[in-house]
Amino acid sequence: MASLEQTLADLRTKIQRYRGRAPLNEENTKGTLIEPVLRALGWDVEDPEEVDREYRAERRDRPVDYALLVTRRPRLLVEAKALGCDLRDRKWINQIMGYAVVAGVKWVVLTDGDEYRIYNTHADVKADEKLFRSVRVSAPSALLASTLSLLAKDHLQENRLEVLWRAQFVDQQVKTAIERMVRADADNAVVRQIARHTRNLTDAEIRDSLARCRLALDFPEVVDPPKAIRGKRRRQDGDSGIRVLPGKIHRAASQDVTLRTLIGAGLLKPPTDLVKQYKGCDVAARVEEDGSVSCLGRTFASLSLAASAARASVLGIRSEAKWPATNGWTFWRYADETGTHVELDVLRKGYAAATAAQRQPSAS
Repeated sequence: MASLEQTLADLRTKIQRYRGRAPLNEENTKGTLIEPVLRALGWDVEDPEEVDREYRAERRDRPVDYALLVTRRPRLLVEAKALGCDLRDRKWINQIMGYAVVAGVKWVVLTDGDEYRIYNTHADVKADEKLFRSVRVSAPSALLASTLSLLAKDHLQENRLEVLWRAQFVDQQVKTAIERMVRADADNAVVRQIARHTRNLTDAEIRDSLARCRLALDFPEVVDPPKAIRGKRRRQDGDSGIRVLPGKIHRAASQDVTLRTLIGAGLLKPPTDLVKQYKGCDVAARVEEDGSVSCLGRTFASLSLAASAARASVLGIRSEAKWPATNGWTFWRYADETGTHVELDVLRKGYAAATAAQRQPSAS
């Protein structure tokens, strides 16, 4: 099997040649440009237990081009477009985000065989800010091979994407904090700190100087995990020689997550509208500031009680003793940042998985 570097060099020549001819359609792009990269990254493209083509989480779902599987579970989705397609178009971003939400997958890749855009769908930021990194095969750089290698089978098992995303997230937060500090309306503490390290400057002079300041911060792309974050890497499948299905860990941990937990973490911002189409009828509820749920003019202590009441209203059941037992987490849906309606259980499991990753000791 060709190395990743050799594969990228060969594809660079092909991309240059194809751009001067009639454009490749999506199917030819997948076979000619994308699948060679997947093979070079260690994926057996011919094995559906590793690479599931036209993957559907449920039979009724629209398919995504590739799901990369670890222990037969989708770890990353790849959506392909024809060579030359504008991948910055919001409709493509929303499309792949929607696929990921339905499948409960955190990492997705949008590619036209030349550009590769990697997104973290669970990041609690706007859709455009979920972009982790973008590289082009036709524009070689120091980051090209290192970025694509994060999609390799062994690196997905080690969860390197998660670690490097965290480093990038920290850098962005620090950058924003510094930029906010160094501005005309800077906090008095910042002005005093500057005055302490300078001579004979008044507070007014320092503020005037900050107003003229144009600060440029340069945080290099992280290739290796920083020490502070490397120490938090969670134990992965195979570290101890015991293979564990991560889904089972997440399901167990998610049982302890409540609406108040998600509200406190900033993942839900009440009042949050909930919807559900049940037996052809649209029912609605709302998560309140205190974590209670309003539905049908009443306030319920849990999602499940509200869901049972909603179902009973559709079924015409008046006696509360006969309300159907209902899992409110899988019943109710909310609108995420992209406007896609998602089961609350997806949000709960995502939070539980992220929390478990932070708590697990590093493998040493």
